[in-house]
Amino acid sequence: MPTAHADNRSANRNPLTPGEITVTDPKVTRRAIGAAAIGNITEWFDFGVFANLTPVLTAVFFTGASETVGTIGTLGLFAVAFLVRPIGGMFFGPLGDRIGRTKVLSLTVIMMAIGTFAIAFIPGYETWGPAAPLLMLLARLVQGFSTGGEYGGAMTFIAEYAPDKKRGFLGSWLEFGTLTGYLLGGVAGLVIQLPGVMSHDDLLSWGWRIPFLISGPIGIIGLYLRLKLEDTPAFQAVVAESEGREGNQTLREIRKIFVKYWRPMLICMGLVLVFNVVNYMLTTYMLEYIGKFAPSVSATWAQLLEIAVLALGMVLITFAGRLSDRIGRKPVIYFGCAMLVALGVPSVLLIQQNTLTSVFLGLVLMSLMLLCFNSTIPSTLPALFPTEIRYGGLSIAFNISVSLFGGTTAFFNALLVEGTGDINVPGYYLMAAGAIGAVACWFAAESAGRPLPGSAPAVESKEEARKPARPAQG
Repeated sequence: MPTAHADNRSANRNPLTPGEITVTDPKVTRRAIGAAAIGNITEWFDFGVFANLTPVLTAVFFTGASETVGTIGTLGLFAVAFLVRPIGGMFFGPLGDRIGRTKVLSLTVIMMAIGTFAIAFIPGYETWGPAAPLLMLLARLVQGFSTGGEYGGAMTFIAEYAPDKKRGFLGSWLEFGTLTGYLLGGVAGLVIQLPGVMSHDDLLSWGWRIPFLISGPIGIIGLYLRLKLEDTPAFQAVVAESEGREGNQTLREIRKIFVKYWRPMLICMGLVLVFNVVNYMLTTYMLEYIGKFAPSVSATWAQLLEIAVLALGMVLITFAGRLSDRIGRKPVIYFGCAMLVALGVPSVLLIQQNTLTSVFLGLVLMSLMLLCFNSTIPSTLPALFPTEIRYGGLSIAFNISVSLFGGTTAFFNALLVEGTGDINVPGYYLMAAGAIGAVACWFAAESAGRPLPGSAPAVESKEEARKPARPAQG
């Protein structure tokens, strides 16, 4: 078993023996990636359904309200789940550092599935009045709390299983799962709204519930896959060196994270901000924006175009992840930030041209911006923290940033556009995110090809283990 501090010897230029280097089993690594990605599929299936059914959910849960009030209310229900994500991160993250990544990730995936599955059984406003949106709020809070421990853990899980030279490529599969979930959710939401599939009354009565029911089986599959895996080699090494680890206090670990690791926390939050602003702008707000400011493009066509650009992202994401292994994470992230600053407003102006082609090109630009982040962030963020607090530090920083800046993107853009009357607000929002992301990237250390801090170098074969390892960042 490799020691947790083997990389310190590498940093001091003392040679490592093959026995002190983690040799990963490619088959086990692939299973770990699948087990981690299934959680993202579960999470983003819900988001895809929610985004594509926003007008329907508005009619069901805000019956009688004006279009603007109803839409903002529905987007508020979407955003409110993000308020509890930091609490979930503070609970599940340190827990994952104490009892193991696999146990906590098994719990979060089933909780997410239950929260989404329960939405299918909530009565509408006409049946239960104000209690209906309150029950939706409760289900979203369950989702948000569990998601607070999901994504940081999934990133940690893949990063600690991946060999150093392929961490960018293998980490990008986590976001491949995100795109898959959103795509499936978008398709499910679109299909039930197609003319001839069901009447409008049936859609409002029971049809909208069908996609949410699908989340149950997905969650069960995810739970099965995760329970079949052992914990990561890096975590097992730390446990072997730290007896009584399960007795550590959560509050003590949280305090340590904020006091000792405030710098990587801030870097993480900045990178998460730019990543998630683009992410939620494209996947959540743009359908609403197109409906208002590109009215010649029907809702069905808008959904089809978004599905198309997400499919494009699925095709390209692993290639971009592999590119980050070759040239580094930072050049790819810098390029994405530059695109946001230079092309944020033009991408919105293209959508405002109100043609099928221009809307598609605007969405493609946003998709390419997003590609620079979702292909690199899953391998960049875990390298900011040492093994002993990686799950906790990553989950807390990630979810604070997502709560403040990511999940609220659609809500605040809708409010700002309505309040200022300036329909270019989304473009300015993207520009600001790009500038903040570039600053965060400047302070981040390049991690491509290097061991994770506090972990032994990881390779794919015994032959590679005999070669000199590059020093870890930390």
